[in-house]
Amino acid sequence: MTQGERRIPARRTVLGAAGATVLGASTAVAAGAGTATAATAHPDRASGHGRGYRSLPVPTVIGHRGASGYRPEHTLGSYRHALDLGAHVVEQDLVPTRDGHLVCRHENDISGTTDVADHPEFASRRTTKTVDGVALTGWFTEDFTLAELKTLRAKERIPATRQENTLYDGRWTVPTFEEVLRWAEGEGRRRGREIWLHVETKHPSYFRSLGLGLEERLAKLLRRYGRHRANSPVFLQSFEPSSIQRLAKLVDAPGVVLLSGASTRPWDFVQAGDPRTVADLVTPGGLRWIASYAQGIGPTLDLVIPKDAAGRLTTPTTLVRDAHAEGLILHPYTHRNENTFLPAEYRRGTDPTAYGDAFGSLRRYLETGIDGIFADNPDTALLAAEDLTGRG
Repeated sequence: MTQGERRIPARRTVLGAAGATVLGASTAVAAGAGTATAATAHPDRASGHGRGYRSLPVPTVIGHRGASGYRPEHTLGSYRHALDLGAHVVEQDLVPTRDGHLVCRHENDISGTTDVADHPEFASRRTTKTVDGVALTGWFTEDFTLAELKTLRAKERIPATRQENTLYDGRWTVPTFEEVLRWAEGEGRRRGREIWLHVETKHPSYFRSLGLGLEERLAKLLRRYGRHRANSPVFLQSFEPSSIQRLAKLVDAPGVVLLSGASTRPWDFVQAGDPRTVADLVTPGGLRWIASYAQGIGPTLDLVIPKDAAGRLTTPTTLVRDAHAEGLILHPYTHRNENTFLPAEYRRGTDPTAYGDAFGSLRRYLETGIDGIFADNPDTALLAAEDLTGRG
């Protein structure tokens, strides 16, 4: 959006904003006091006695990193706003601290999502690392204790595209996953329903090589809060199939294998010398292999409907049909409202940050029969789903 333009919020955005309660740092601190709310102490908690993922509305709308189209991602404010907008599920990405706590960040490099660069006491922590074969320079969660990380404040990751979100820079800290689990329990009581989470292990092979394995830590927390069962309101997801296989041996919660570009290879495949690519995994045989240990896949939207050289949508692939034939659900990622992220035919005007025809784009994707979709703007995705199903 160019300076001076004013975006008119959608109906659900207005309603959600009216009912939202701002969550400051004091909320996160208070949530950290004690563990008496853990499901091990309260086995009757709904978090462990739900109806399972097949009970979710279809298409399921997953708040991508919360409501990251409106608030800085992976903050309690973003998660809360996603629920206020009506999201059925809220996503968390997990990375560890040096002392082994799981925190919610899309990447372990926190240079662009926190104010760490403004902290002179951490200037010497800036370094270059190779993560999954890519050299990155910045500040990394595994070099900070949780206490140190809690001195930082979250900020908008793409401020040039989402200038309005910068209003909330500094309002929230980086939440631990345990704080999110307690938050979800409280929200469930307040709203009278289960709060579904979609939890990703980030770079699991990399962290295991550092002695910071994610799966065991995650499983321990899921068991503590009663979200380890097959019918618990949680999905476990990863771009590394071996991480989902490992989790399947630790807990019964449904697993989802994330799938990137067709020509790419999961990093655990690279390390193990497995020559298969994502293109191999989306064949009927590859999907059958995934279905032997997981309940779903999270493909990039381009694997559902490819784009041509001009960025326009072409003909849908057979992925939806083939995955369903193996009993797998599909939660593709990620839909965003801004022109810069939309297929070319749904862009409107010349401003890359302005909203395009997001409803037209969503209609094309939802009509393929996918079971859900990750969306930065959950309210838009919900309205599109209502248009498709007539539930509005």
